[in-house]
Amino acid sequence: MSAPSQPLPIALSCGEPSGIGPEIAAKAWAALGASLPFFYIGAADHLPDGTPVVEISSPNETTSAAAHGLPVLPLPFDGPLTRGTPNPSHAASVIASIETAVRLVQEGEALALCTAPIHKKALQDGAGFAHPGHTEFLAHLAGVSRVVMMLASPALRVVPVTIHIPLAEVPQALTADLLEDTIRITHAALIADFGLAAPRLRVAGLNPHAGEGGKMGHEEMRLISPVLERLRSEGIDLQGPASADTMFHARAREGYDAAICMYHDQALIPIKTLDFDRGVNVTLGLPFVRTSPDHGTALDIAGQGIANPASLIEALKLAREMGLKRQEHRA
Repeated sequence: MSAPSQPLPIALSCGEPSGIGPEIAAKAWAALGASLPFFYIGAADHLPDGTPVVEISSPNETTSAAAHGLPVLPLPFDGPLTRGTPNPSHAASVIASIETAVRLVQEGEALALCTAPIHKKALQDGAGFAHPGHTEFLAHLAGVSRVVMMLASPALRVVPVTIHIPLAEVPQALTADLLEDTIRITHAALIADFGLAAPRLRVAGLNPHAGEGGKMGHEEMRLISPVLERLRSEGIDLQGPASADTMFHARAREGYDAAICMYHDQALIPIKTLDFDRGVNVTLGLPFVRTSPDHGTALDIAGQGIANPASLIEALKLAREMGLKRQEHRA
């Protein structure tokens, strides 16, 4: 079968409609138009007043529709919308938007999934949402036991091994199996989704100065180094464990393709300092490509017309790039 003449569209789940998701979706279409076709799965009347909308019945209508307005695959919602105040009666439809997007990507009707931010409490209150967050729900839908969070921007890619846990719990949560799985999933994704034939990974230590030979902690010698040595023996290009305070200046960043960090802030502070508006949240290890803007629902500014769509635009662009790379890798 010959390859299609143009890429499949990106599926954009609506996220929390009382937040900035509808606004940045409309702004992303205004910026991208038909140059990067994507369709919004949600309610057209949740979009800002005056947004050009073309309702579609199938993703294959997206490219032609995108030249005239934001393509919307309609999804019914119960109850009124109040900007800045989540309505729990919307929860079931928000979840359905995600499920629909995943199904369309898995069925080959969309190239990749991009997700607008959700409000977890509203989903819990309105639909008994049982997952800690978006990522875990996507893993559940995909039947995958372990996924990895990457934050990516043109300046830097970072992967935290442990994520949303108190700092005091990190040493206990950091296990050899978790570190090894994180490295393997990241390495595989850099090949399949980013097109890097021989990815270079730099791994941070947990402690200041990477433990300084045991004077500031033993996790580097006891846990991190043995994992790295074992994976190096398989041919994976790994540097470290390195002192995190020397990993993120411009010259250091030239020496690796992604940084593996031991905890949330060790990874996210550098990328948000370097490129706050263009960071993209990527879930590695899924059987489909998923990206998301690296921000929340921003309820405090919803409906004011001031939300910055830059991160969503970058997430859509990266979703297409990764989706095409994955297609090439599988061919």
